[in-house]
Amino acid sequence: MLGGKLLKSTQWWSCLGSKLPPHRNQVASESVHGSRLAADELKSCQVCLEENKACKCRPGEDIDEQLKKEVNCTDGGDHHVKANTSFAHAVINMIGMLIGLGQLSTPYALENGGWTSAFLLVGLGIVCAYTTYLLGKCLQQNAKSKDYPDIGEHAFGLKGRIIASTFIYMEIFMALVSYTISLSDNLTTVLSGTHLSVPWVHLSTSQLLTGMAVLVALPSLWLRDLSSISFLSSGGILMSLIIFLSVPFTAVFGGVRANHSIPVIQLQKIPAISGLYAFSFAGHIVFPNIYTAMKDPSKFTKVSIVSFTLVTILYTALAFMGAKLFGPEVKSQITLSMPRHLIITKLALWATILTPMTKYALEFAPFAMQLEQNLPCSLSSRMKMFIRASVGSLLLLGILVLALLVPYFQHVLGLTGSLVSICISIIFPCVFYTRIYWSQISRSLVVLNLTLILIGSLLAVFGSISSSISLLESITRGHAH
Repeated sequence: MLGGKLLKSTQWWSCLGSKLPPHRNQVASESVHGSRLAADELKSCQVCLEENKACKCRPGEDIDEQLKKEVNCTDGGDHHVKANTSFAHAVINMIGMLIGLGQLSTPYALENGGWTSAFLLVGLGIVCAYTTYLLGKCLQQNAKSKDYPDIGEHAFGLKGRIIASTFIYMEIFMALVSYTISLSDNLTTVLSGTHLSVPWVHLSTSQLLTGMAVLVALPSLWLRDLSSISFLSSGGILMSLIIFLSVPFTAVFGGVRANHSIPVIQLQKIPAISGLYAFSFAGHIVFPNIYTAMKDPSKFTKVSIVSFTLVTILYTALAFMGAKLFGPEVKSQITLSMPRHLIITKLALWATILTPMTKYALEFAPFAMQLEQNLPCSLSSRMKMFIRASVGSLLLLGILVLALLVPYFQHVLGLTGSLVSICISIIFPCVFYTRIYWSQISRSLVVLNLTLILIGSLLAVFGSISSSISLLESITRGHAH
């Protein structure tokens, strides 16, 4: 029995390190379950010492070294984390996380909501910058908190972690569906005139092209080492810059005049477009990792101010340019409104196509790493990779099917923003901060946070209802045709 116990202990110590993979931003997360197991094993080792028995927790190492390694692994992860990110690098990371699908839809949102809805866009940018600051304060209050679920657990225990994790995975899944719809729309546009057919497969050319593109990106999910695919994120800002510059270049070189008038306001459409605006600032699930990776976390507030200011200016400028150039004809994705014969349009379309294909592996990474952490230690690396690849492939194929069945970009993106992004970016940070600092914050700050929670809840409810109704109407019309 003692030999079996020591063998079990040895296996657990051996696989502990492998169960702590890097986060999507190369920041390891603390495992509460692992900490409890560690405590049990440390007690076992202490019994060995007290009884003057040879401790065989790991052959060839003394107990002091093992204890040091275990403390480093479980007590905040300092052994794995190198906080060496500079201020400029942190700003680039945050901007890269914020810029994405949101910029494609802001001209459409402004045209449909009216030019006064720009105040809502700017207001959400300010609020999300503030809630980013709140997340930093929550991390500062508890050194053991490393990521978004950790903050939820610090505030409300295990229930807080489960709720935060659930919404994070919902946002990742729904965002990937939106990315795939965008991929399909732009791929069909750039390859218009192409005709494909497969015997016994009743799919349109657009659906076949989208399926082929997703299959090309599928092997990236099989890579286990995130560092080998982290280079995919470096092109994100470049792609976004190409898309942004393509709009003014269309006016300068494409002969499109910015002579359309924008409505003042269309109140009935505000709930739906609020989700589009909210999604544009949704990046809070990764911001805690940016904080923990900084050499000087005290500058995190400045990082958020600079990042959100630049992104809000970019979004607002792009929204007005797109709405003025294309008016009521502006599409839900600005790239689909641009003259197709222009070279800059083709560049923008390909940039929009490549962006989703590089996002799949990066967006799937947090789920994949959590999956590996929950797999039994007795499984071989090859089996873990097989399970990871199988689950990732099935999820991506499910996302592909859903995107093909519901190809309505603006409604799916609006629903994602209203149902999930507002909760993660506005409501939860205010709730977590208020709960954690309840005995320390002033009454005015409590009132401010409660007000933001109320406003966020109203936007989430009415936005989700409006987007859901529009989505159902589009699906009904699609089946009717």
